[in-house]
Amino acid sequence: VQLQASGGGLVQAGESLRLSCAASGTISEFHFIGWDRQVPGKQREVVARFTSGGDIVYANSVKGRFTISRDNAKKTWYLQMNSLKPEDTAVYYCTTGIGGTGVWGQGTLVTVSS
Repeated sequence: VQLQASGGGLVQAGESLRLSCAASGTISEFHFIGWDRQVPGKQREVVARFTSGGDIVYANSVKGRFTISRDNAKKTWYLQMNSLKPEDTAVYYCTTGIGGTGVWGQGTLVTVSS
């Protein structure tokens, strides 16, 4: 599976962005899909996931502001980010995998100015 993320950019605090991830290859019902983010010098963290069991999970820091969605026919998933904060500044990676293994796209930079 190869992933292509897009939609990042520079916004002001309080504004919105929508990230997209297009996948090539097979995404089965057993795959989780989602978004992670990483700030330079810090560990990558989970932002949002569709789990393989069909649940949706969000990092506490983004609950109520971010929404993950998917279009299975297009093998594409999205991250709608509202009320962005400067602390949301990071490189955002889309990811998918099965069990404990996963792949990540090249990342898209989101910068939120105060």
